[in-house]
Amino acid sequence: MNVNLRQRHCLITWAGVLLLLAMAWPGLRYAWQFDLTDRASNRLSPATIKLLEALPDPVQITAYIGRAQSLRLQIGQLLARYQRHKANFSYRFVDPASQPERVRELEIGPQGAVLVEYQGRSQKINFLDESALTNALFQLSHAQQRWISFLTGHGERAASGVANFDYGRFGQALAQRNITAVDLNLALTAAVPENSRLLAIAGPRAALLPAEIKTIKNYLDRGGNLLLLTDPENRYLAPLLQHLGIVQLPGMLADKGGKLFGLDDLSIIIATTYPDHPIFRGMQMITVYPGVAVLAAGQDKGFKAQPVWLSTDTSWRETGPSKDAPVLDKSEQKGPLPFGWALTRTVNGHEQRLLVLGDGDFIANAYLDNVGNLDMGFRAVNWLIQDDNAIDIPVKVATDKTLQLSSSAVAWMGFGFLLALPTLFMLGGVWVWWVRRQK
Repeated sequence: MNVNLRQRHCLITWAGVLLLLAMAWPGLRYAWQFDLTDRASNRLSPATIKLLEALPDPVQITAYIGRAQSLRLQIGQLLARYQRHKANFSYRFVDPASQPERVRELEIGPQGAVLVEYQGRSQKINFLDESALTNALFQLSHAQQRWISFLTGHGERAASGVANFDYGRFGQALAQRNITAVDLNLALTAAVPENSRLLAIAGPRAALLPAEIKTIKNYLDRGGNLLLLTDPENRYLAPLLQHLGIVQLPGMLADKGGKLFGLDDLSIIIATTYPDHPIFRGMQMITVYPGVAVLAAGQDKGFKAQPVWLSTDTSWRETGPSKDAPVLDKSEQKGPLPFGWALTRTVNGHEQRLLVLGDGDFIANAYLDNVGNLDMGFRAVNWLIQDDNAIDIPVKVATDKTLQLSSSAVAWMGFGFLLALPTLFMLGGVWVWWVRRQK
């Protein structure tokens, strides 16, 4: 009887082992992963996967990162995701101290860098994330060098500026994606450079000279792309807006909807939904626009104009004297109201693209980190320079991991952890002692 029992136990044990091996075998042969993080932060976007599938040749990544840096682990995790979707995608880590001559040749700083190589071309990335790497691969596969010009000389927001209202940080982010932003002073240069794929004019604080306006109009008549950013009560762009058939209305936008996000300033406009336009393809993050002018359609100038930035139905155009504390009056225009337009037309067989937006702060140094503002800036520029395939490559930002609790919530948590739980444990122990004693 005992022998049969031992044999039965042995058979059950071996059956369990075989079952475990059968369950483990698919896991060794096939890689199954599930990403349950917010915004799928551990999974490549469909745009990246599509690009990898379209790259036939090998991709080589060399990360010049010190041995002791934990950054190697983070970079390795990101590159491994690319490798799972492209068999001939390889990467390696190199200690900069072991190759000083190569490091000097590549001008790699103490923070390290990543070198991306494809089809004999290479590009250096100082800051690595999915958006930067995918854009680098996109540019290497197309072998294009892109330049955009920011108008200066009238107090505009400079692409190289470091002030809160300037675009220095956005210019650096563009450079990491192989887009070079340069300042352009038309008083020194009589025309927009031929290699410039976009002219940006961001909130001038002085009137443009008649000769400069003529130069910009000639640039537009030849089919040049334009990004025009204005602000409430800014009248210096009126001649150009009239040339485009856009009218800037007096006053500024105010919206009560920001209170849902904890904002007391009614002049800060929150965009949560977007219309059907290539700029917003796959866009899921909110964007923040502090201080917005209302833009309306004027006289038809031959452009196909589409309002692509709209305020909510809780907004209005504040025209009263109390703009520091806007109050909706019966005479004021209620939302939704347009504050951004996309204009297109065909010039010499090519599509010309223009964006006019009633806010110049959303990509300024002080506001660039607000939720999806950086992503929106990239999307606008990519659409304007007609890199449509790069528009929906996401800029993944870490979600806010801070926990904000009210004073009453803190008090209840303290009561629960410091008094209620210890009391329950103590009563449970007393009950167990009493039950055992009764036996």
